[in-house]
Amino acid sequence: MDDKKLLNVSDNHSLGKVEIAPEVIEVIAGIAANEVSGVANMRGNLASNVTERLGKKKHSKGVKVELDEQGISIEVFTVLDYGVSIPTVAQKIQDNIRSTLKNMTALEILEINVHVVGVQMEEKVEENKSTVK
Repeated sequence: MDDKKLLNVSDNHSLGKVEIAPEVIEVIAGIAANEVSGVANMRGNLASNVTERLGKKKHSKGVKVELDEQGISIEVFTVLDYGVSIPTVAQKIQDNIRSTLKNMTALEILEINVHVVGVQMEEKVEENKSTVK
């Protein structure tokens, strides 16, 4: 892998260095976002949907990580359940992603932007009223 795409997370180089790929951050953030009550599912783009159908990257769907000089920015694209408070759920998503990444990687996140791209309506199941004798 190219060194530009890895995050160096260790200051002590006596035993070697520790680097984390951005894809790992995407997976962790995706799992953390899905843990929040009120999140129906994550929404990716066409390329991530094709990749998911091939059996790869299921957990990072709907998450984009950007690395720059200022820090790490995370974009989360989600579909929420109908009837939930969007600002409350979005705040919980941000909090859960930030705390999970802090605990697992010790990385400080510059920003976590939550994009609500849809609302999942409850699917009503019609009961079959015909009787079979």
